[in-house]
Amino acid sequence: MLGLMQDWPLLIHKIIDHAALYYREREVVTRAPEGPIERTNYGEIAVRARQVAAALDKRGIKLGDRVGTLAWNTARHLESWYGIAGIGAVYHTLNPRLFPDQIAWIANDAGDRALFFDVTFAELVAKLAPHLKTVEFYVALTDRAHLPKADIPNLVAYEDFIAGMPRDFAWKEFDEHTACGLCYTSGTTGNPKGALYSHRSNTLLAMIACSTDTLGLSGRDAVLPVVPMFHANAWGIAFAAPMTGAKLVMPGPRLDGASLCALFAEEKVTMTAAVPTVWLGALQYLEQSGKTLPYLKKVLIGGAACPRSMIEIFEKKYGVEVIHSWGMTEMSPLGTLGTLKAKFADLPYEKKLDYKMRQGHPPFGVEMRIVDAENRELPRDGKTMGKLKVRGPAVAKAYFKGEGAAAFDAEGWFDTGDVATLDSDGYMTITDRAKDVIKSGGEWISSIDIENLAVGHPAVAEAAVIGVRHPKWDERPLLIVVVKPGQTASKKDILDHLAGKIATWWMPDEVVFVDAIPHSATGKIQKTALRERFAEFRLPDAAG
Repeated sequence: MLGLMQDWPLLIHKIIDHAALYYREREVVTRAPEGPIERTNYGEIAVRARQVAAALDKRGIKLGDRVGTLAWNTARHLESWYGIAGIGAVYHTLNPRLFPDQIAWIANDAGDRALFFDVTFAELVAKLAPHLKTVEFYVALTDRAHLPKADIPNLVAYEDFIAGMPRDFAWKEFDEHTACGLCYTSGTTGNPKGALYSHRSNTLLAMIACSTDTLGLSGRDAVLPVVPMFHANAWGIAFAAPMTGAKLVMPGPRLDGASLCALFAEEKVTMTAAVPTVWLGALQYLEQSGKTLPYLKKVLIGGAACPRSMIEIFEKKYGVEVIHSWGMTEMSPLGTLGTLKAKFADLPYEKKLDYKMRQGHPPFGVEMRIVDAENRELPRDGKTMGKLKVRGPAVAKAYFKGEGAAAFDAEGWFDTGDVATLDSDGYMTITDRAKDVIKSGGEWISSIDIENLAVGHPAVAEAAVIGVRHPKWDERPLLIVVVKPGQTASKKDILDHLAGKIATWWMPDEVVFVDAIPHSATGKIQKTALRERFAEFRLPDAAG
């Protein structure tokens, strides 16, 4: 017997229609790439999204066609997403921080028929255009007065593109499993691979994100997603904010500490989200300027492990709750959130911090387990390390065009490539990427744990740990450190700071000081580049 409930497809454009109907005047604020602060609201965004849909439909963009976007977090970018998806086409976010040949490869692999871009990328797009085999026209996300004079074929200003288009254009009808978004992984191994999101998966992602122990957004919040829309749906905020009626503050291209902190204050931002490298800059600015965060209540930190010292500074000095999170492009991307369960409410702060340092527990809609090399499930004891696998309604079941099939097993589990532990309360802790874990004398050493402790030293700005060859132990940890401007530290200072906090056999065999640590286009430390740089490095006791 089937239930007698209505079949109401979960479609992305229903989110913006809901926002327009019930939160029509709620602000969406953008620091535009052209410079000024621009203000609109959900009602106007919904109308203009329909105009985008109408303009694309007129140009022959149809169900399943990919439309590239090379843009910052702005209201126009948001309108474009909903307009593209509203006709059954697929918004395809391109990461401008990649090398031009990587961007071209991804756009060609996706078969993008059009490209929307911000004016800050005009020169880049002009260089890319001759190599983009399938792009038929280009839309600069600006007005005619700011239209770039770059040599870009079939170029039109966004405001001219949608001008005169019907404000009541009817959304197309299609199944909720229809693709609506495409985001490629950073391609740390092999070519980048595309995660192809559906209307259903993105709508469920937004619902998951809105729950109290996830992002916990409400209509009373003002949220500023520092994390770009080209990083896996801006961690769901592009859908969760309009779903709840939260004020949305879009920072555009200016993501430095001073610019972000000014927006936090001016727009009374209550919640924000970004990777740790962004917060390193913001906290340094706050320390130097003496500014505070008078309205900010919560910050979501993900994309890489968050140092313990960073959580303490936010919570003790500025009174801002930190939620440590983990996810992946293939997971749309939310996986776990480090909110505290009721049983830990009365613990001393230092004990609470132990749990907040973990990547968190999964919300409803995310299943996870750890397995050994033979794919046997391992115990959830908080100690046993294994390969982390996940599944759920917003987790990829395959990559675009069938790439990377080995990551998906017959039971529907996706192999994340992470090594982790799970405890009996559901808290997951990433100990390393499978390719980064240090294997010393047959035992595993977590580079992430050492890095987080090293960054807790007051003179350390950033730290990375890699395994280097050792004739007896196979690999031993090498600690690579960047010191804060104006600060000094010695090898002994750093090792003394680590002493007693990790097992003695985890202690780095050497500390190397460098001016900078390389990062990927998504802000993660490039361990591959470091391993290449230190490939011939010899540890002090590694003679022979």
